[in-house]
Amino acid sequence: MADAADDGAPGFASLALPPGWVENLTQLGYHTMTPIQARALPPMLAGRDVLGHAGTGTGKTAAFGLALLARITPNRRRPGALVLCPTRELATQVADELRRLARPLPNTKIVTLIGGTSIGRDVGTLGHGADVVVGTPGRVHDHLARGRLDLDEVRTLVLDEADRMLELGFVDAVTTIARAVPPDRQTLLFSATFADDVRALATSLQRDPVDVEVAAAADAVAVTEVVYALDGADRVAALVRILGHHAPASAVVFCNQRERCDEVATALRDAGHAVAAMHGGLDQADRETLLLLFGNGSLRVLVATDVAARGLDIADLAAVVNFELPRDPAVYVHRIGRTARAGRRGLAISLVGRGDRRLLDALDRDLAAVDVATVPAPAAPPPPPDVVTIAIEGGRRERLRPGDVVGALTTEVGLAGADIGAIKVTDRVTYVALTPAAAPRALAGLARGMIKKRRYRAHRVVAPAPRR
Repeated sequence: MADAADDGAPGFASLALPPGWVENLTQLGYHTMTPIQARALPPMLAGRDVLGHAGTGTGKTAAFGLALLARITPNRRRPGALVLCPTRELATQVADELRRLARPLPNTKIVTLIGGTSIGRDVGTLGHGADVVVGTPGRVHDHLARGRLDLDEVRTLVLDEADRMLELGFVDAVTTIARAVPPDRQTLLFSATFADDVRALATSLQRDPVDVEVAAAADAVAVTEVVYALDGADRVAALVRILGHHAPASAVVFCNQRERCDEVATALRDAGHAVAAMHGGLDQADRETLLLLFGNGSLRVLVATDVAARGLDIADLAAVVNFELPRDPAVYVHRIGRTARAGRRGLAISLVGRGDRRLLDALDRDLAAVDVATVPAPAAPPPPPDVVTIAIEGGRRERLRPGDVVGALTTEVGLAGADIGAIKVTDRVTYVALTPAAAPRALAGLARGMIKKRRYRAHRVVAPAPRR
């Protein structure tokens, strides 16, 4: 996620970065450093261990990403850096960001090892070598235990969102993995909260770390929190009414159980919203597809369990809705932390029934409830998304690059540059965001045309439908 420009913040040129890195950061939209970057990068680039107290949306991925990339040597076949993340989604997004940051380092291989994907594919990928491994503790531990992963040359170990990893019960796996990494490594640990177990883990893994804490006060001010009292009103009907009233450009609606996610997503779809449900009942491929569609604007609403509370990295999420309040106040903080990122403002909405008062009081945030009956009914149906996504059945293995796709769509198909949005190239598929009017033209043009003298099949990507 690129940072919002701030004339008062230091620039990356003030750091001891290799040639070409600052130019790449500028191209990616990183103009000035966020507080966590300004305070943590100098000691990390100097090789010190860092204990970072920072939540999501603070720019910590770019901070530890630049630090670990500065210490690796590409093409050594065995990884020089290992990043552990609590969820599949976060690991995938961290790996994507590292690939962007690594553009000045040709031939850098960044491998993702996460559950829900093929073990055979992992083995094949590791067989071709890896410079950086990003993964979840369970899958990394499995490969390590079976002798498929050699960590003897790791110089930097990163634990991202360590508190969440401990909450999920990964302490033994993390400890075992850390023992397999050379003891003279650099260890970077980031956590939004620092309970005793997190500090104990840091003490056991780090050597004289620099303690970097970024206050969350500025982010909290940017979030407008609104509580609606249901007072017996139907919760789903109230949600439809509230979303219609506020009309956020994008929103994540959090539910506590996967069955409720499917129910809510179905109701919102019936009301005309471009929506999908995401929870642990979906396979990894479907979850990645939903995150892609939501991230590029092809979906406006995502209904999710807390599986997405920390793995979702959307730079400009307009609103977060607590369809149900979580039982843990820390989870509430993590949920609303998905919005108001990188200097933007955001909206956090909570629905509170008669039996939810205890949960609301536990948040200790002095929030007054508004009667949902005062919310006016929507005057118009929700607008459709501004973007449609198509999938071209070719990717990195065919050496496709975003520029190749843009060239074919503009030169061969005749689309304007403004019709083309975000492009994501994976190993086998390239996803392209297009304006709704341009998508049919693109599919028709690709059916009869070529990209780099080769014909590729393409189709529109549709979100998996919620279960009924």
